[in-house]
Amino acid sequence: MVLRLILVCCLSVHAQEQSEVSSSSQARQKLEGLLNKNMRIRMTDGRTLVGLFLCTDRDCNVILGSAQEFLKSTDTFSQGEPRVLGLAMIPGHHVVSIEVEADSLEEAQGFGANH
Repeated sequence: MVLRLILVCCLSVHAQEQSEVSSSSQARQKLEGLLNKNMRIRMTDGRTLVGLFLCTDRDCNVILGSAQEFLKSTDTFSQGEPRVLGLAMIPGHHVVSIEVEADSLEEAQGFGANH
């Protein structure tokens, strides 16, 4: 659900460059509301990156700040500490899922209720 929202917001925000539509301004507002929220992004190779959502682009690449990498559970290194990456760019075509870590249950329910 959240991945679909990010992709829809990403495409709608960039569609706004070609035409002004109220739905794209709403998508932009929702996307801006996710700025500086903690996100958990699962990638095609099984890794998971957790960090602050800083920006995206028309190709749905995602930039995370203060990112940490967690390896998939079948790796021998999965019991160790997460690897600190700092600033990370995740190519849109490698994203499997995106989860926004809500500060409270109310915020999570309010976020999903509008979609």
